[in-house]
Amino acid sequence: MVLGIDFGLKRIGLAVADENLAQPLVVVANSLGMIDQILEICQQQKIKKIIIGLPEGRLVKKIKEFSQKLQEITGLPIEFQDETLTSEDALDMMIKIGKKKKAREEKQDAFAAAIILQEYLKRSPKNV
Repeated sequence: MVLGIDFGLKRIGLAVADENLAQPLVVVANSLGMIDQILEICQQQKIKKIIIGLPEGRLVKKIKEFSQKLQEITGLPIEFQDETLTSEDALDMMIKIGKKKKAREEKQDAFAAAIILQEYLKRSPKNV
């Protein structure tokens, strides 16, 4: 299993993939306990690798710091995947499948994580 992460300053979207299909999992608050929550999810889901979306711009430094802490805590390999426009794509996808506004607000980051992870799988299918 592979974990996909869409890192945000307020929320962190998580998705999982086994083989070649990524699925949104959950959104966690970006808070002091988030690394422990992600570690628990990694253990429950038997995660072997983590893929983190990497945008251009101001968040890159924070994402690199987050990924370093996450790697130290989990001991899992971490790779990065371009995440340009994934939040917008996630919103479009949820609208197309008929998700209500409240559900879109709650799950958008998890859907974005699934898109990041799916793009990684398309690029590197043998690395799962």
